[in-house]
Amino acid sequence: MKSFYFTILLFLGFLGVQAQNIQVLNKVTKEPIFGVAIYNVDKSKSVITNFRGEAELDKFSETETIYFKHLSHVLKSITKQQLGDLNKVLLVSNTQGLEEIVISASKFQQSRKDIPQKIVSVDANKIQFINPQTSADLLENTGQVYIQKSQLGGGSPMIRGFSTNRLLITVDGVRMNNAIFRGGNLQNVISIDPFTIQSTEVTLGSGSVIYGSDAIGGVMSFYTQKPKLSYTDSLWFNANAVVRYASASNEKTGHFDFNLGYKKWGFITSASYTDFDDLRMGSHGPEAYLRPEFVKTTSTGDVIVENNNPLVQKFSGYSQINFMQKAHFEPYEDLSFDLGLYYTTTSDIPRYDRLIRYRNDVLRSAEWNYGPQNWLMSNFQVTKLSSKSNLYDKIKATLAYQNFQESRRDRDFDSTVRNIREEAVDAYSFNLDLEKRFSTKTEFFYGAEYVYNKVRSIGFEENISDNTKTATVSRYPNGSSWQSVAVYSSIKYKPNPKFVFQSGLRFNYVVSDADFTENNVYLNLPFDYSKNESEALTGTAGISWSPNPILQWKFNLSSAFRAPNIDDIGKVFDSEPGSVVVPNNDLKPEYAYGGEVGLKLNFNDKLILDTSTYYTYLDNALVRRDYSLNGETEIIYDGELSNVQAIQNASKAWIYGFEVGLKMPITNQLDLTSQYSIIGGTEQEDAVEVPIRHVAPSFGNAHLVWTLKDLKLDFFANYNGELSFYELAPSEIEKDYIYALDADGNPYSPSWYTLNFRAQYQINNAFSLTTSLENITDQRYKTYSSGIAAAGRNLVLSLKYSL
Repeated sequence: MKSFYFTILLFLGFLGVQAQNIQVLNKVTKEPIFGVAIYNVDKSKSVITNFRGEAELDKFSETETIYFKHLSHVLKSITKQQLGDLNKVLLVSNTQGLEEIVISASKFQQSRKDIPQKIVSVDANKIQFINPQTSADLLENTGQVYIQKSQLGGGSPMIRGFSTNRLLITVDGVRMNNAIFRGGNLQNVISIDPFTIQSTEVTLGSGSVIYGSDAIGGVMSFYTQKPKLSYTDSLWFNANAVVRYASASNEKTGHFDFNLGYKKWGFITSASYTDFDDLRMGSHGPEAYLRPEFVKTTSTGDVIVENNNPLVQKFSGYSQINFMQKAHFEPYEDLSFDLGLYYTTTSDIPRYDRLIRYRNDVLRSAEWNYGPQNWLMSNFQVTKLSSKSNLYDKIKATLAYQNFQESRRDRDFDSTVRNIREEAVDAYSFNLDLEKRFSTKTEFFYGAEYVYNKVRSIGFEENISDNTKTATVSRYPNGSSWQSVAVYSSIKYKPNPKFVFQSGLRFNYVVSDADFTENNVYLNLPFDYSKNESEALTGTAGISWSPNPILQWKFNLSSAFRAPNIDDIGKVFDSEPGSVVVPNNDLKPEYAYGGEVGLKLNFNDKLILDTSTYYTYLDNALVRRDYSLNGETEIIYDGELSNVQAIQNASKAWIYGFEVGLKMPITNQLDLTSQYSIIGGTEQEDAVEVPIRHVAPSFGNAHLVWTLKDLKLDFFANYNGELSFYELAPSEIEKDYIYALDADGNPYSPSWYTLNFRAQYQINNAFSLTTSLENITDQRYKTYSSGIAAAGRNLVLSLKYSL
């Protein structure tokens, strides 16, 4: 009898050894894939992977072909014999499948095909391949966002002729725009660590119905990585480490992240450090971009020093630290809690475009730095699913706090006085978003939002010879506030798979308060207090229609608005050499009205053409214009007689454009993609139509991508059209020191191109290598309106280890 039991135990043990338990992972991220269908040729045998990506293959024979199928991954086939002792199967992401789902259009998942607006998305796999140095570079690599840089630590996006505070940035659904987002170029987007981004969605065109004020030209939505759970009693652990070097800026970057997944809890920790030296520009291009000399401060004073290598842009280097910690708790299948903590800080960032200005043929500034740019955000989100409620199927409540700190420190050549302005904003927000499906044809999205910003601002002068400090006018009225309350709704009606109608409305009330008592000691404004109240009703309506498998039409009408913020109402700063902007308490919102038509042609996936054209009318535009203060058109500011200006509702603008994208598989391994954008527009200035500052030149790219097993190669070109002297906005002509000179000695923005090569190789399951050679021909160029020249020939090496 004992021998019988012993035999049974041996047999069971033998079966246990023979049962092959495998795990299916994403080839790049090494994350487990849930819901992979595993089956044989006639589908008589099948299994599905669990939340850990695991499944048993014991029902399959050694020699029969097994298929691994998942919606967002490429189909894979293999036999158990070929697997051998391997217990992992790696699937390649199907980027097209992943990009079919978008969140930013309604704050809930929708099919991209159903959205009447154009949305560009980039997933984690593509981000790893692009290997961007900053999130601004990530946006630029979409081919549909233009990036301006005043300095190396910069990156101000332009979308369809709009920029800065007419564009909106969100991180995990939380509004990043605050009360001091300005009309001048912004670099807040670089605070978002590209290593933490799971996906990025860029809405081209208005997003005011969902996101409110500022979302006139577009919305850039960043979604960071989420903690993964094991859904079992055992721990699921995943970790990544990355090191990167880039030659043009001598960049040195290190990053690590790790995930701890338990049955109901998940945690993810991420940290990055980047150090940039002075950036080297290319060898072939306009001489006006060279850096022949720079100011050096010695113990005896400021001296001008010859630059041994004029291609090196002294001083432009900086460093940055990013940290993220997230926790996810899922006590029940229909209830989850998410907590996120984000922190970014930089060193001083030299304002390079101000360091290359001359006055009377002598460099004007001895120093001009942005102080450390600090960003802290904590957000708490509760998500509840319900099949019984009459009010919602899904509800999300998000509570967030952000703290922004920035400063400016400048000193003129041979001056002992350093001007310092420091600002901080505390931003609180609450969002309630709900989704309800009334039928298989109709979905309803609605919600409410409250935002409160408190601004702190100080100004002082520091004497560097004796370290004494004297109070002076601050950049913003200290203690000012900005509040927004809104409700919104949108409806999606899909009577059949070919036709979708979407429409929405939003009502917004915005109020700002500013006390100018402290600054009136220096300005003597005709008012001590300002309260600005605005109401706005915006809407959108559009259709998506696919009459056949080849054609897809999209048509959308929308309105958007931007309410005056504290930067508009109360700022005091030197906008350009010889001019100073002063507060104006008589401002109203600006409104945009636009339309877009899109046509996508898909010839059986052999050739895909995606085109769109758009038109936007901006009314009551908030622009900087000449002004008088107590009857005076000039005042002394930071020791200089300056022309007085103020933000005013003094203009109208007309912006239009055309975009075309192409995708053509040449072979199973070789793809050709291309993107091209043309933008035009004018604004009204003193009853005359003039070019608009943020209308970029025509620009585009072309990529030839070859993929085979563990190797991916990309040879690509980026190109940019010219803006002649007559096509520059008046405010750009005044900044002639950042531009090249034409044959008549006038500033203009030359055309340029770069040839580039990028490669990624999966060495083994743990290591992957990504390398790029950018600007192969070493062109010297600047993107439009940029103060700093772009990198010359640049070798980028990145090694990633995954556990």
